[in-house]
Amino acid sequence: MNHEEWINSVKPDLGPGISARVRAALETNNENIGHCLKAKDEAREALNALLKDDAILFIPTTPGPAPKLNMKQNLLDDFHIRAFTLLSIAGMSGCCQVSIPVGQHDKCPLAVSLMARHGGDRFLLDTVRAMYPTLQEEVKIASSTQPTTSVNGKIEAADIAKEKGNAAYKDKQWQKAINFYSEAIKLNGKNATYYSNRAAAYLELGSFAQAEEDCTAAIDLDKKNVKAHLRRGTAREMLGYYKEAIEDFQYALVLEPTNKAANLAANRLRKLFE
Repeated sequence: MNHEEWINSVKPDLGPGISARVRAALETNNENIGHCLKAKDEAREALNALLKDDAILFIPTTPGPAPKLNMKQNLLDDFHIRAFTLLSIAGMSGCCQVSIPVGQHDKCPLAVSLMARHGGDRFLLDTVRAMYPTLQEEVKIASSTQPTTSVNGKIEAADIAKEKGNAAYKDKQWQKAINFYSEAIKLNGKNATYYSNRAAAYLELGSFAQAEEDCTAAIDLDKKNVKAHLRRGTAREMLGYYKEAIEDFQYALVLEPTNKAANLAANRLRKLFE
């Protein structure tokens, strides 16, 4: 039986798209075969260099959920292209690969793959056996601590409100910006950036006490928030709390030694006590 007779005889059992790929492979010319072999050699060399010294590559088994029944052909083709970016690595490079199921998401199975250098089969299997119980435990922990859909929705809505606040601030609509930042804080009060951004708008309106309060809330959430220290220093300076303002500017310099605004402000205030 020649190639054409074989492909025609098994075509019904190959599944959608597979027979076309088999036919394309059978009909390729010698020049294309040469290019493919060169790419395969380069892939093997690159992956084995990456995985030398008993390194392991940890990747998703597929780039997303399996295709649904009766999926449109263009979507199915796109899935195959994305899937082969991961599924072809071991085949191209000659590396060994193990796929491990790790549960489900939205009723779809999930799996991760571990890959070792060419010839490292025993090493890879021993590694999988050793780490599999730990991996199962980590998956359980991650599943039990995943935020609910409603929480995710609030976080996303808060970030949208923050972006609207940024746009209003850029347009010098200070009160409008404050309203948007306040909405973001109401949805997610654990984000230091929201408080710091609202403080910036308060500073523009001359509401220095509110700016100081917001900056303090931001710093409580993130002590390394340089902008919050700078803005609180500015608010405190305008309120006449000069020593406290210097402390804020100096702390900002600890976090960012080259920050020109903090350096200028600290030097300006130090002169008041000379």
